[in-house]
Amino acid sequence: MKGNQKLTGEHLARKAIVYLRQSSPGQVKNNVESQELQYAMARQAKRLGFRDVEIVDVDLGSSAAVAAKRRKGFEGLLGSIALGEVGLVLSREVSRLLRTDKDYCQLVEVCQFFDTLIADADTIYDVTTMDDQLILGIKGTLSVVELKVLKMRLQEGKENKAKRGELYPLLPIGYVRDATDKVRKDPNKRIQEVVQLVFAKFRETWSIRQTFKWFRDNEVKLPVNKSRQGKMTVVFQIPRHSFVSYMLHNPFYAGAYAWGRSETEVFWRDGALKKRQSRPVLPEEARVFIRDHHEGYIDWATFEENQRMIGRNKIKGESDESVGAVRAGKGLLTGLLRCKRCGRKIYVRYWGKAGTSPRYLCSGSFNSDGGKYCIGFGGTKVDKRFGEEIARVLSPLGIRASLEATDRFGLEQDARCQATRRRVEQLSYETARAFEQYDEVDPRNRLVASELELRWNEKLEELEHGRKTLTELEQSRQQPTTEERDRLMKLGQNFGDVWNDPACPAELKKKIVRSLIEEVLVDEDPPGKLAFIIHWKGGSHTSFEMAKPYAYGDRKTAMEDLDIIRKMGTRYGDNVIAAVLNKLGRRTGAGKPWSQHRVKTARRTYEIEGHRRTVDDPEILTLQGAVRYTETSDTTIMKLVNAGILPMNQVAPFAPWEIKRSDLDSAPISNILQQLKKTGKLVIEGDSSEFQVELF
Repeated sequence: MKGNQKLTGEHLARKAIVYLRQSSPGQVKNNVESQELQYAMARQAKRLGFRDVEIVDVDLGSSAAVAAKRRKGFEGLLGSIALGEVGLVLSREVSRLLRTDKDYCQLVEVCQFFDTLIADADTIYDVTTMDDQLILGIKGTLSVVELKVLKMRLQEGKENKAKRGELYPLLPIGYVRDATDKVRKDPNKRIQEVVQLVFAKFRETWSIRQTFKWFRDNEVKLPVNKSRQGKMTVVFQIPRHSFVSYMLHNPFYAGAYAWGRSETEVFWRDGALKKRQSRPVLPEEARVFIRDHHEGYIDWATFEENQRMIGRNKIKGESDESVGAVRAGKGLLTGLLRCKRCGRKIYVRYWGKAGTSPRYLCSGSFNSDGGKYCIGFGGTKVDKRFGEEIARVLSPLGIRASLEATDRFGLEQDARCQATRRRVEQLSYETARAFEQYDEVDPRNRLVASELELRWNEKLEELEHGRKTLTELEQSRQQPTTEERDRLMKLGQNFGDVWNDPACPAELKKKIVRSLIEEVLVDEDPPGKLAFIIHWKGGSHTSFEMAKPYAYGDRKTAMEDLDIIRKMGTRYGDNVIAAVLNKLGRRTGAGKPWSQHRVKTARRTYEIEGHRRTVDDPEILTLQGAVRYTETSDTTIMKLVNAGILPMNQVAPFAPWEIKRSDLDSAPISNILQQLKKTGKLVIEGDSSEFQVELF
């Protein structure tokens, strides 16, 4: 090795570190010769005269590129150099040590300060000299350039292949390559049928979660790709929610090829560069998009409609355009109403003693600081009027719907039976194959024969269980009797009666409404009268008017509201009283939410004494005031209150807690809190400290 003369006795008295690195787990697994060459550098260090040689290989499989994850081995190497323990750092190539200018400058600076040499397979470098530092710097720069060139070439090759629609990191389940390397549907009928079943169930449920629940509740397994002994194989298992979501979002199942929907972004956080994947763009906006690339399980129009359904189910983010998933609430027009004045979506809130009476509200300019609603009205009468409109439209089609209902009777069980039947067919083949393997082995070779016999028995048990399940399903299948068919036909002739029947579920009504109506515009013009414009699916429009319903029978403030205002008015401000009334679901006589001004108006109208702002009492603390005073947590205070140890008063539900300072200073409470701060455990009399959770 060139530069041996640079080694001194001081260098040899310290240890030599051999640093190993490969960029990816795939290289670690497949490029074994490269590892051997790097490990051989330890023998080179021995020949140079080092008695203490340390190998650092914890970074095998770790990239050294920009924004890559932290390399613990490289950081440990720098730490050892900074402690003056290292005389020589050996690496097969400079690129193993560094791939960025930052790493190069950091390594050279530390080695220069602590007189540590650097060596590759050919030469030893002394970075305290200008010539060696220059040569090492050129090699480091070439390493950085090499990485960028390799990345650029690989990316160009991938993109060129993607433009032809031939780049498949891993084909989605349900697809395989044929002998000509073309993408085809998997010839396995069981796989094809369960993939089609996913999309069929979504069209029935309109929800990813409900689709996932159907497969889980009915124990219908889906095929997934699993790595087994270095090879990807298809196995059947109960699906996860994420897998069902992936299938329904993937345009590949609609016969489209989309590549480059998301990019890798580099950003700065917590003093370091990090990487993340950007949010996927629409398939049509991908860097490569090819329609009708291969045979799909659904057509493109169905895929787009599915995406609109999924988007409507979102309750976070840009939810103003969201219709929302079908839920059990009684608001029939939830997500379909739009305010004609401001264009905002009208949302539903539930009031009343049972909390089930719908009320539609447009937020308008209302927020936590004030403002007012655009429009608000009771939903029960409006929903009933829309029910009459729906019945008028659908009644002529009731007979056809009845015929389709009789044809679809038992379809739910048919899908599960078919999936189970395919599973039994697959298990029959696997059992026969396991027997053939067992039958071919020499019985005297018990080491092999016993294992094959065990596998055969396991398949026999699975097959028996599958056949039993299929038999139970087939026996439980019910075909409609003549009487049931007659009843279905009568229901079709009297659709209005069916719609208004209390047994008709709200979820079914909502699905019918959303299948027929695109959107409904509503305005209060003139005051006291609601005007509706219905946009039906297909482009038709109809309109009607009705008197505006109110949530309550009159416009007077309810006695319950006045009672709360009287109780709280002695101490609390109008803003606090308004917040409590709103949390209780109360409304003014005009059906509007309470505000500070409306509480003040009600006090003035009914001659109730009160305050604009809450009157402070130093001897009375709120929950948060008690937390600050005791220097504990709100959980601790609530546990003391719930245990009946700490007295607490509350004027009304949702009103602020009132805790006396003297009660917090009492001996029992003080002892408990002192024990808590000392041991980290909240010990309440009568409870075993053995089961207490440590809080610190």
